[in-house]
Amino acid sequence: MPNPTVSNQDISKPRSAESNESFADVFAEYEKSHARKRPTDEGPKQIEATIVAISADSVFFDIGFKSEGILALADFQASGQTPKPGDKLLVSVKGRDPEGYYQLSRTRVEQPKDWTALEKAFNEKATIVGKVTGMIKGGFSVDVGVRAFMPASRSGIRDAAEMPKLVEQEILCRIIKLDVADEDLVVDRRVVMEEEERSTRERRYSEMKEGDTVSGTVRSLTDYGSFVDLGGVDALLHVSDIAWTRIQKAADVLSVGQSIEARVLKISNEGDKRRISVGMKQLLPHPWDQVAGKYNVGERIRGTVTRVMEFGAFVELEPGIEGLIHVSEMSWGKKLRSASTLVKPGEIVDAIILGVSPAERRMSLGLKQALGDPWADASENFAAGSVVEGPVVSITKFGAFVQLTEGVEGMIHISDMSAEKRINHPSDMLKIGQPVKAQVLAIDKDKRQIKLGMKQLVPSGLDEYIAEHKEGDIVSGRMTDVSDGHGRVELGEGIQATCSLVAVSSQREKDEKSEAAPASSKPDLSSLGSMLQARWKGASSVSIAKQEPVRTGQVRKFRINKLDPASKKIELELA
Repeated sequence: MPNPTVSNQDISKPRSAESNESFADVFAEYEKSHARKRPTDEGPKQIEATIVAISADSVFFDIGFKSEGILALADFQASGQTPKPGDKLLVSVKGRDPEGYYQLSRTRVEQPKDWTALEKAFNEKATIVGKVTGMIKGGFSVDVGVRAFMPASRSGIRDAAEMPKLVEQEILCRIIKLDVADEDLVVDRRVVMEEEERSTRERRYSEMKEGDTVSGTVRSLTDYGSFVDLGGVDALLHVSDIAWTRIQKAADVLSVGQSIEARVLKISNEGDKRRISVGMKQLLPHPWDQVAGKYNVGERIRGTVTRVMEFGAFVELEPGIEGLIHVSEMSWGKKLRSASTLVKPGEIVDAIILGVSPAERRMSLGLKQALGDPWADASENFAAGSVVEGPVVSITKFGAFVQLTEGVEGMIHISDMSAEKRINHPSDMLKIGQPVKAQVLAIDKDKRQIKLGMKQLVPSGLDEYIAEHKEGDIVSGRMTDVSDGHGRVELGEGIQATCSLVAVSSQREKDEKSEAAPASSKPDLSSLGSMLQARWKGASSVSIAKQEPVRTGQVRKFRINKLDPASKKIELELA
C-alpha cells in the first residue's frame, strides 16, 4: 500500500516535539493500514564496504546497494589514514544525500531493544539508530525498536519534494519526547545532523591555516563574490580575488557546483563565528612581475576604462595591469570636477604613459597628451591681426576669456570691448556661453596667452575720421587732459588722440632765456624791426596761440603726426 502523501501545509506547520497531542492519536490512521511491528532482538548490523573511488574531498564505497556510499576524506586524514581503492572497512548507513549517495558512518550505533533502553537513551541524550518506515501527517514514522514519530521540521529535510527519499532509510536520531505509559515517542534527526556539521566544521577549521591551498565547490553566487564549500565549512571568495583582471560579477566566470582551487587568505574569529576568506588569483603569478621594460614613459598605449572615480579613471592595459589617468591629465582646456564627465567604464581610450613604478605596481597615464598640445601651432593658427570666434568660458572683473579651440583661450580686456561707451564690468556686455568675434591683438606662446579685442572689429566714428584724414593735416581739437608733457585731445565725439607737449615746453624756455639776455653792443635793427612788425602790425592767430600756455579745456590747432588704423591711434602735435 502506498505511503500517505504530505502536503506543503503539513510541512509548513509540522508537529513540534512539545505538542500536547498524543502520539497514539497521530498513529491512529496509520495503524489501520500497517501491522504493528514489535522490537526484534537484533540491532542494526555494520556493512563491509569496499573503496571504489576517491575524489578531492570524498571517498566512495561499494556497499552492495544500487548506489554507492560516501564518507568525507577529511575523516581519514584527521586520523592519519590514507585510503586507497580496494581497501575494506565496516560502516553503518545513516541516510542518503541530495545526490543519491548513501551517507555512511564508521561508528556503529545500536538500536534500543526495549522501553528500558529507550528511557536510558532519552535520559543520556544518546544518539540512536532508526529506520524510516513511512510518511504520515506532519512527518514520518520511524522504527527505533518501537514505533516513533519524527516531525517533518526535525527531519533535516528542507524541500518537501525530497521527503519521500527518506523512507526506508536508516537514520541517526535522538529521543526528544518519551511517554512509556502512552507509548508516545518523538525523535529528532536534525539535531544529530547539526551536531555532525558542527563537528565537521570544527575539524576543518583546526586543519586549515592561512596560506594553505584548498579544494572546494561553489555553493552560491552574489554580486560581491561567491561562497565556497570547503568540505563542511563555507569560505568567501570575493570578486576581487577571483582573477587579476577586473571582474564585475562572480557569475561572469563562476557557476554553482563548479570545483575550484584556492588559497586560504584569512581565518578570523568574530565572537562565536569563524570566517574564512580564500582567493583564486593568489595561485597565479602576478602580472606586474612580468612587465619589467615592457611599458616605457612617453609610450602611447590603448586600454579599457574599468573604474571611474571623481579624481580620475583606471585603465586596464592587460589583465591585472592598470594605469591611472588623473583628472588633471584629461583635458587641456576644461576644468573637470569629476572624471565621469569625460570617460565612462568600458570605453576604449588612447593615452600616453607619464610614469611607471613596477615596485609599487603603479602607472600614471595622460589622456590629453595623446591628443597633442594645442599651443604647439598657436602662433600660426592665431597670428596677430587675425579674426577669431569662440564662446565666452569665464568672466572676471578685468575681462572675459574666450575658447578658441580645445585647450586654447584668449582674453578680452575690458578696455578692448567697446570704443563707443565706458563699461564698468565685463558682464554688462558679455555672458558665459555667448559666442563672440574678436581680433588677435598679441600672442605669447611661451606664457600661453592671447590678447583679443572686440572694439577693433566694430566700425566707429574713429574709423571714419582716420579714413578721411592723412598725416600732416591741420585739425582743431579740445585739450581734455594735460600732464607730464603729454595731453589728450578730443577731435570729435568718441574720437581721442594724444599730443606731445615736450617741444612746446622747450620752446617756451628758450624764448624766456632770449628775453632775459643782455643787449648786444650792436643791436640787429633788422631783427628788431621784424619783431615789432609782427607784434604790432598783427600776426596770425596760430602764431599767437603757440605762445600761449597749454591748459585743459583749451581749443587749439594741431597737426596729425601719425595715423594707425590697426591700433586705432592718432598722434598729434601743436600747430
